[in-house]
This record gives sequence, structure tokens and C-alpha cells, in this order.
Amino acid sequence: MIATRTAGGQIEVAELGTPVGALRVAAHAGRLCGLTFADGWRDLEARLQRRFGDVEFSGVEEAAGVSEHLQAYLDGEVPALAQIEVEPDGTEFQMRVWSALREVPAGETASYREIATAIGQPAAVRAVGSANGANQIAIVIPCHRVIRSDGTIGGYGGGLDRKRWLLAHERQHAAH
Repeated sequence: MIATRTAGGQIEVAELGTPVGALRVAAHAGRLCGLTFADGWRDLEARLQRRFGDVEFSGVEEAAGVSEHLQAYLDGEVPALAQIEVEPDGTEFQMRVWSALREVPAGETASYREIATAIGQPAAVRAVGSANGANQIAIVIPCHRVIRSDGTIGGYGGGLDRKRWLLAHERQHAAH
């Protein structure tokens, strides 16, 4: 589920270790508003400050239950991500793309063209790619599941090694 956005207040930030690097989880008003690998945190933090304005970041052990669901995902319960309520920030078009991404089942991939078709704009392949790259909630809005039409994996903001690991992890555990 994708929620509407709110402003101000407090953002809870938690860190979770993974086999491919630490993740930073940001939650606002009980919903996930940002998720990135720790090496991308400064950029995400700046985006969240621009978005929410007068907001306080506070370190917590668990941010809105997200870390628990992410740990379940890492432990092989790949459907656990679907239970996380997200609050991304984007245009109407980006929101439609991100909603479509959440419909791609774990263990499967979709091409940029397939996502464009799914949102009713089959000619918007490049715009889908841009929306995919603007996703500020990695893994939970699974931009890593988008591949090129020729079946190659393409780019990933977290790096290709992480994308390969995420895809292999999901393929291994989605079958169970």
C-alpha cells in the first residue's frame, strides 16, 4: 500500500545489516518514507529534509516495524516486504510506476516496457526508467526487479552486485 504524504515531525532512522551492506531505514508517522544502503544515506537524508522541512531525525532500534519485515525478507520470507506501508514522494506518474513495481512478484522480473504497459503508457519506457531511478525506497519498492527488454539486468542505484544478490535471493526463496 502507498500512503499519501504528510510534512514535519520526526523521522525515525534505524540501521540493519545485510549480506550486501548496511541498510538505513527512515520512517515518518509510522510509514516507510526512505530506504537506502548506508553509502547512499546522505543523499536520501537531504531529500527527506527538503520534503519534510522542519523534521528531526532520531536513531532508533526499530523504525515502524520495517526492520522486522526486512529481516524476515533476508531470512527467506520474501513476501514480508508486501506488508510494509510506504510513503514515497514523487509525481503522479512516479507513484503509478512504483505501485506497479510492488506488483512484480518476488523471484520474478519485469522489463521497463512491461511496467510502462502495466501503467497504461506503453511508450513511456524511458520515463519508467527515470521513475525507477528516482525511487527512494529501495528493495520494498522493488526497482531491482526491473530489467532490460533483452533480459540483461541493467543498472541499479545500489550497484549491480547488490542487484544480482537481491534477484538471486528472491529466486531462491520465492519457490519455497
